Amino acid sequence: MSEPGVNEPGVTPGYVADLPGIARELEAYAAASGWDQPARLFALVDTAELLAAQPDLASALAESAPSLTPIEQEPVPGTELEELLAGIVWPETVAGAAAVVERVVLPPEADAEIPEDPEEARLWAQQHPDRQEVRLVAAAVRGGSAYCALRMRAHDEAASVVMGPDLVPALVSLLHATFEEESSGE
Repeated sequence: MSEPGVNEPGVTPGYVADLPGIARELEAYAAASGWDQPARLFALVDTAELLAAQPDLASALAESAPSLTPIEQEPVPGTELEELLAGIVWPETVAGAAAVVERVVLPPEADAEIPEDPEEARLWAQQHPDRQEVRLVAAAVRGGSAYCALRMRAHDEAASVVMGPDLVPALVSLLHATFEEESSGE
């Protein structure tokens, strides 16, 4: 059985095949910094094109480097990841994007009790007895394919990282929106 999206038009099969490894690599990279970290954003660029443009990077990349190389973007202080992604349109030279973010998740039955004020809701969620802190990673390429990783703080070990193509659909959608060209007239 092949990975989802391998035969999608306009998508390089190697890119799709590399997405699980990229998601795992970025989750491990974030885990090395510990918890309570700011969100991180990465451009995913074609490794061969990167090396052609910057041959001096060849010594930094393994010979078996995947077809995509993540390049971490500078953080924008005071900007939430969702707000940042809403304002980005990647150039064609960026084949994909990835994001790493920590969030507090609550059980579905808590939805009816969440305060309407965003700051009150944040504080309420932080104190909820059934909250779970998670690190979410989503890596997506142009053409629709994506792969995700999820680590729960309560099970903070590499063996407990959950992987899959659709674990974080909202974050994947935000990443895919960054590949769409801005509409004219704005």
